[in-house]
Amino acid sequence: MLLRALLLSAVVALSLVPLASGHVERPAYFPDPAADTAVSPSAGGDVPRIRRLSSSVVKKFAGDTRVVCQPNSLSLVKKSVATAQKEGYVLRPSEGKRKIRAYTARLIMSVNRRLMKRCKYNEIQPAVTASKNNDRVVIMPGLYTEPTARAQPTNDPKCQSLRTNGDKPGEENTALSYAYQLTCPNDQNLIAVMGREMGEETEPMPPRSDRHGIPNLGPCIRCNLQIEGSGVGPDDVIIDAGDVNAGNRGPNGVGSKKDVVVRADRADGFVLRNVTLRHAGEHGVYVLETDGYMLDRFKAFYSRLYGTLTFASDHGVHQNCETVGHGDSGVYPGGAPETGAQRPVGTQARLNQEVRQCDLHHNLAGYSGTNGNAVHINGNEIYDNALGIQTDVVTGAGHPGYPGDSMLVENNNIHSNNFDTYAPESDVKPAFPFPTGTGMWIAGGNQHRIRNNTFYDNWRRGTMVFTVPDSLICGPAAGGNEQAGCNSREISTSHYNQTFDNKMGVTPGGQADPNGTDFWWDDFAGSRGNCWFRNSGPKPITTSPPGRLSDCRDGRDPATSVGIGNPQNESELVSCVAAFETRNFDKNGPCPWIRKPSEPGAGGARSASMREAFTAPAVARAARAPRTDLPLGQANCTDWNAAGSTGQPRLAEQLRAFAGGVVNTGERDIGTGAVLTSEQTSALFASWCGKRYAQGFLLYKLYTHAAAFSRRSGG
Repeated sequence: MLLRALLLSAVVALSLVPLASGHVERPAYFPDPAADTAVSPSAGGDVPRIRRLSSSVVKKFAGDTRVVCQPNSLSLVKKSVATAQKEGYVLRPSEGKRKIRAYTARLIMSVNRRLMKRCKYNEIQPAVTASKNNDRVVIMPGLYTEPTARAQPTNDPKCQSLRTNGDKPGEENTALSYAYQLTCPNDQNLIAVMGREMGEETEPMPPRSDRHGIPNLGPCIRCNLQIEGSGVGPDDVIIDAGDVNAGNRGPNGVGSKKDVVVRADRADGFVLRNVTLRHAGEHGVYVLETDGYMLDRFKAFYSRLYGTLTFASDHGVHQNCETVGHGDSGVYPGGAPETGAQRPVGTQARLNQEVRQCDLHHNLAGYSGTNGNAVHINGNEIYDNALGIQTDVVTGAGHPGYPGDSMLVENNNIHSNNFDTYAPESDVKPAFPFPTGTGMWIAGGNQHRIRNNTFYDNWRRGTMVFTVPDSLICGPAAGGNEQAGCNSREISTSHYNQTFDNKMGVTPGGQADPNGTDFWWDDFAGSRGNCWFRNSGPKPITTSPPGRLSDCRDGRDPATSVGIGNPQNESELVSCVAAFETRNFDKNGPCPWIRKPSEPGAGGARSASMREAFTAPAVARAARAPRTDLPLGQANCTDWNAAGSTGQPRLAEQLRAFAGGVVNTGERDIGTGAVLTSEQTSALFASWCGKRYAQGFLLYKLYTHAAAFSRRSGG
């Protein structure tokens, strides 16, 4: 259809635009998920176990402990312990304050007194650099700005020869390779944990299509490293890459001196806990090509892009965390391994990473995951973002794991995501035009499951699902990018996503608090198997388009759900492409996502998003003048009806020539397609295009299907 073509052409332009400033990243590979037994105890193969703080002062355990402190660390511990006993401390806002008992207070003070006697470092990076496999770095309370690391040059001349190609077309010799990071660890990073030596194999260029297995992997040198704060909670140890005078506030990335606060690169078995990270130029925590990580009891404030970025990493957990003020998202497990529907033959399906018991709030998005394969989002509070959860393939060019699939989102409270990041007074500068007022979207993705969540008070929508054609990610229109799983001649997303057993428009306490529209779908022609069933609320579930979201017979027969196209909803996607392309977030522009919606029911009137749920789709009533320049691959039943009795015969003949011509593979002609007579063609379109639900059907597809059947039947 016409709007579909506009969407394609417009988002192609988007796919060629750089999506973030900063360093271009190297092509990433999935680590071997098996444990590395060359290290004892072995590294990777599972989520690493957390070692208790008290064991850091016991010599019998494997590995050495290096202690980092400030002159006032012990007095800070004493003050924190007293406050935690009397008033409590906050790990994450939604659970209130935690108090500690007298026994715990005595233990914390005893351990910290012993640590203070062993302290030999006042900066964290030297302690990390001196560490080996199985070691620990314990950071006593204080503010750490890492002046030595800050002073290291960015784009250091001695490492320029170690640049490599980036992960997208046109990024030749611009990315920081692993060798670059190993040689100049504080070029980009305030604290760098480089887990392995360089391997002997040369990094392949262009990158391997199969991203399983890191090609130039060397032996472990800092695997199973644990970095932890020794205070009561994460507020006691603060690592700041920017303006310390801003405290835990913004604007995001304020005063940043380094792009990353803590980087763990090929650092299998990495543990980071009980610390606060602030004001990175890009990411608070960056875990890359790592098998086995644990991020526990941490807070991340006001980085320019992500609170955490865990990319092409396996066996990982985020837990007990708070992320606030990030210009892209609070947590981002991107390029996750293919352990779901696209897993290697002979392997068991499994969830490879989990985000649990976290407060993700006051960001552009709470959670984000490009190609978010088999990530588990479980038991979180996600609120006061512009968009609560987003998984997408739009930014997936060059990223491994396309298309994303098999994410599990369950048991979360996703509510009040109405933060207007595009307002002039916002303390968060947004990186993308996300739809303010939305609980979750699937922007291309398959077989994701959204279940047992509570969606309420999201003023635009509870959830959105829409298709992203492969041609936007790979092939000529995407700048020549080619990658595994992507075929520019296909529509690989969004199929077989299931949204079920969720509570819509009601708080956990049972109070009605509606979303603008509960469920929104682009109804893209040909999308298959998307299902919404057993969702409930105090009021009837609202949908857009109304009556088109299939319950798939209670989920038992997803084949009954097939998209037919919806110009009204697709036109909304088109209208926001310019904002993606230009990063001009003009509230007076055509993209509605930039404008904060009204609260549903406020003042006795429904918001615009609520009204759309009760408006018949434009496809059923569109009146369109006949076009003489219509591309034949885009013509649909609406165009056929608009052509009228005078234009239909000419359109039929054009389509016969278009769809029944020579079949070409790109290398040789292999014959001609099946053809129908002029009378058969006209009768075919007259039969189908009179149906209300078929207005978005593409004419050439109707023709080729009918012609192929005619040939097989001998007609």
